[in-house]
Amino acid sequence: MAVAASSVARPRLSGNVRGALWMLASAVTFTAMTTLIKYLGADYSAALQTFYRQAAGLLVLAPVIIRHRSAAFATTRPGILIFRASAGTIGMIASFYAYQKMPLADANALSFTRTLWMVPLAALILRERIGPPRIAAAVVGFAGVLLMVRPGAGGQFAMGVPALAMLAASFLFTFTVIGMKVMTRDHAPMVLLVWSAVLGAIFAIPGAVLDWRWPSLRDLGLLAAMGAIATLNQWCYIKGMQEGDAAAMAPLDYTRLVFAAAAGFLLFHELPGAWTMAGAAVVVAATAFITWREHVMNLRAAQAARAF
Repeated sequence: MAVAASSVARPRLSGNVRGALWMLASAVTFTAMTTLIKYLGADYSAALQTFYRQAAGLLVLAPVIIRHRSAAFATTRPGILIFRASAGTIGMIASFYAYQKMPLADANALSFTRTLWMVPLAALILRERIGPPRIAAAVVGFAGVLLMVRPGAGGQFAMGVPALAMLAASFLFTFTVIGMKVMTRDHAPMVLLVWSAVLGAIFAIPGAVLDWRWPSLRDLGLLAAMGAIATLNQWCYIKGMQEGDAAAMAPLDYTRLVFAAAAGFLLFHELPGAWTMAGAAVVVAATAFITWREHVMNLRAAQAARAF
């Protein structure tokens, strides 16, 4: 009986359940990474942290680069890859600065505006057709941003320069996403990763040199951990999107807000304000709608293609 019972296969988790677990792991690792960014921010500038982050990513990919050599850099459009890497590096510096200077929950809430920026840029660059629902959702989402930053008299913002830095970072990160969409049509994902890692490390050098500091062994370990966790975070996110349905997985990314608020409160004694929570709710609702709408449109396009 014991043998028969042990031979019975355990029910396999559904794709969406497996994907949800990966997405939750992504949210946890992202929170851990941003917590380290904030913790180390008193001694290491955003530019210097970015260099260590990029250097760690380059070390992770070094075996692939050494093994494949020229194939890892094979491209017919280096200009797009250079622009993508430069935008990503500048965006990373700006986002690191925001995580250092802002409450973690506030910075995470503003980071979701990347989806909102995709709407106008996809229409202008990718020539995608943007219907009234997506336009309306983007407008509502940016209204939520105004609730959080609350521009006042004299051009002052309630959240200050760090909030503008995060908005700028989200805008720049949108170019990296669009560049990925364009390049993956005829380039392997590994080629994009290699170019991003190599150029990212190179582009981060000038900013790091201006504020260079040799880390202690303890800080070096924390900086290395930050880079390793960042790589793990990307892996968890990709696995989550692979395992589960994109429309079901994308909203789970918003759990970052919950983990960030908890980490900010427990470790840094941060308490998000009412305006931040109200604006974040509007931004999350708008970006969730845009994600769902895009998923529906993709399904319809796939069904129409199969019909022919």
